[in-house]
Amino acid sequence: MTETDPHIHVEQKVMQAGAVYRGLLTSSLGRAPDAPSVVTTGCGLQVPYAMTSPRPESVTCLACREHAHREHLRYAEQVERLGGMPGAPVTGAQAAEAARWARDVAKRFSGR
Repeated sequence: MTETDPHIHVEQKVMQAGAVYRGLLTSSLGRAPDAPSVVTTGCGLQVPYAMTSPRPESVTCLACREHAHREHLRYAEQVERLGGMPGAPVTGAQAAEAARWARDVAKRFSGR
């Protein structure tokens, strides 16, 4: 961990990062998990949790932006496949909406 790194990063497990995911866990388990003090980032560094963000507009580390872009595209593909499977827990329309959201966020991380 470096104290002089001025960049804002994304967590390595970008789809499981941030307050929304912790809120999901809290509603599912009835307990609020603590936010970690140090996390591994998409670029492989270990930085204070406070130096990360799930918001594309806040992330300044280019390697982390590329990582988050790839992870959101991967998620979009996975959720689309899930929505097309018999007995899936989500409808095809729900899967398509989730994939659209993930591709939109991926686009914001890519800067296009």
